[in-house]
Amino acid sequence: MDHPSITGGWFAEKNELWPGQAMTLEVEEVLFTEKSEYQDILVFKSKTYGNVLVLDGVIQCTERDEFSYQEMISFLPLNSHPNPAKVLIIGGGDGGVAREVVKHPAVKEVTQCEIDAMVVDVSKRFLPGMSKGFSNPKLSLHIGDGFEFMRKHENEFDVIITDSSDPIGPASVLYEQPYYQLMKRALRTGGVISSQGECMWLHKDIIKKVMNFCKEEYPVVDYGYTTIPTYPSGQIGFILCATSGETNFREPVTVFNSAEKEEMILKYYNEDVHRAAFALPQFAKQAIYG
Repeated sequence: MDHPSITGGWFAEKNELWPGQAMTLEVEEVLFTEKSEYQDILVFKSKTYGNVLVLDGVIQCTERDEFSYQEMISFLPLNSHPNPAKVLIIGGGDGGVAREVVKHPAVKEVTQCEIDAMVVDVSKRFLPGMSKGFSNPKLSLHIGDGFEFMRKHENEFDVIITDSSDPIGPASVLYEQPYYQLMKRALRTGGVISSQGECMWLHKDIIKKVMNFCKEEYPVVDYGYTTIPTYPSGQIGFILCATSGETNFREPVTVFNSAEKEEMILKYYNEDVHRAAFALPQFAKQAIYG
């Protein structure tokens, strides 16, 4: 099998959202390549990062570093809510967010909406360490459109996590104000959301735009981030919003003890990293909050 993004044994991630640069990984074997109803799907075994899932030419996750993203997009909101019993995940077809969310002792019920069934199936085959979240009894998987699902489920969830791809193509609507209005209606009183929030090095204007319209909808809006080698510029952020003005994302209301961290197999997230996620370099602080 071959793929247009692989040349001379190397995959190159080229995209209009990060012009003039490309992440490259050496490919040992192409494991899967096919177009689903929604996107081009590629999975390959890399030389140093394990199996890699690529959608429409963009790296979604690698086995070596995925945990930093999955843990942070999950536990920043979960540990900022006093009782995150009912959680909705939009996207996240690789299963990584589900794997982390179901670990939380306060979480009782998780619903996940993923529009592309092929992503789920491929992840179950080639990313077992991530997709094992799908088998947890707390989780109900719904294959379908997250917009339509939320329209039918108002005032229902404590936490909504949107694990989306970048704001081009079908995912672009997830970075617009109507989507954040829809999430607000789907939340219970005191609910919080966490959405993939792009890179401070590359997408300051996108982040600023989203945060500005979020401030029209939510009393508390913040931007936290994590480091991850195989995402553009090695960093990705999260837009966090709360329906209660009492919410402080920067100070976790739940702090796991050492035994809990070990039992949950946390590799990146802890209470210190939680607090540090909101300490932005000056250029980003000025661009996003200025």
